[in-house]
Amino acid sequence: MPDLPNAPACERNRDPILAVLQRHFADRREVLEVGSGTGQHAVYFAAAMPWLRWQCSDRADALHGIGLWIDEAALPNTPVPVELDVANGPWPRAGTAGGRFDSVFSANTLHIMGWPEVESFFAGLGDVLADDATLVVYGPFNYDGSYTSDSNRDFDGWLKARDPRSGIRGFEAVDALARAIGLELAEDVAMPANNRCLVWRRSATSR
Repeated sequence: MPDLPNAPACERNRDPILAVLQRHFADRREVLEVGSGTGQHAVYFAAAMPWLRWQCSDRADALHGIGLWIDEAALPNTPVPVELDVANGPWPRAGTAGGRFDSVFSANTLHIMGWPEVESFFAGLGDVLADDATLVVYGPFNYDGSYTSDSNRDFDGWLKARDPRSGIRGFEAVDALARAIGLELAEDVAMPANNRCLVWRRSATSR
């Protein structure tokens, strides 16, 4: 078996994230993970929440590594990962009737994308989310135009030096994109290492 790709941050943050997901995904069935990365989160969360069908997705170059984790775990609720570039699509469809996901999870993605891709992320979700869907996004965010810590300021500088299009996103701007597709903020959870878990819920009346 080839060596599995490993992101140490996944090992550190998986339990705090799982605690949030277990509350908000308790009544969910079909999850789309956008930007599954190494696949570590997927197999850990899918094992802990066996009532979910956890659909991994990422850009083409990440799919092999994700597949290694899924094959190693051999879980019944992790189908083959699918290619998704949020800027270009096509967006996958859920396995249930209607093809819409009742939950979406994404970790450490919005600050890696350029802002046009963040806009595409929410625009794409608008077409694949069920009427009562839940969205959980994990990562660093700024509030009122300010960094929440010196370490986040340093991290933002590192991101922009590597790719000027990337950077820590402002909560207010991201929340506006979520509200535009009928999502309402349900919880904003402080996480270790100055990260957040943002939870939005969609209702038929809010669309």
